[in-house]
Amino acid sequence: MHTPVLLQSAIEALAIKANGIYVDATLGEGGHTKELVSLGAKILAIDRDEKQVARLRLEYRNNAGVTIVSSNFSHIEEIAKKEGVVPVNGVLFDLGLSMIQLKEGGVGLSYKNDSEPLDMRLDETTTTTAAELLNTTIKDDLYHFIAKNSEEIHSGQIVNAIIEARSKKKIYTVGDLKSVINRAIGRSDESIYRRIFQALRIEVNNEFENLVAGLNGALNITKKGGRIVVITFHSTEDRIVKQFIADKKLKSVYKKIITGDKSKKFEKSAKLRAIEV
Repeated sequence: MHTPVLLQSAIEALAIKANGIYVDATLGEGGHTKELVSLGAKILAIDRDEKQVARLRLEYRNNAGVTIVSSNFSHIEEIAKKEGVVPVNGVLFDLGLSMIQLKEGGVGLSYKNDSEPLDMRLDETTTTTAAELLNTTIKDDLYHFIAKNSEEIHSGQIVNAIIEARSKKKIYTVGDLKSVINRAIGRSDESIYRRIFQALRIEVNNEFENLVAGLNGALNITKKGGRIVVITFHSTEDRIVKQFIADKKLKSVYKKIITGDKSKKFEKSAKLRAIEV
């Protein structure tokens, strides 16, 4: 099991109470839930990935204190009420992808698997694939979401290259998209691949909109004095959380945000904010 980024910081920020009820809104490989269970917490865990949900349901089949639901965390309030756990002591959102999803997902989430299709859907409720977005979106709209979601300075060049490439041959695979990016910028660059692939995944899965819905739902189910902890990996995600705190006039647990280890590739963009309700 991959150890989640900022695991101990997240657990400390939640201020765990024995027999308290916590929502792990992004179950993933189960690292946070495992730690919470070890501290005596009762858990409602949510994840969009049905394969990971099935695996962890099997692991916790004999633990009545762990309930696992396959769904989008944007429905967190509805799920918590249905499961009869409201109000809860805390909610945790870890917005990073799991290593299993990147390595074994088979839907083009990683730029390293050239033969994979550009699908990027995180669950079956999402209807439009990344390939469909690339091949059918008008130029202005394509530029808008790629530039916004990636914050990549070469977005204009890359969009122009996509428009030119798709007029000759549709862009279907990870390798196809990387070739287009290479032509646009004149080289291969993993940092640019990472930003563009992340931008597509965000758009396909409506991640920013889901985060807003998830935060509002979490606030509605968390008891007074409870905690909402969010780990982000994208500057816009962090701005959404920061704006949510300001708009709702909530209290941040820490004066400064907690950040990941800058020397580690998968941690350097991580930011943790903790909110007291």
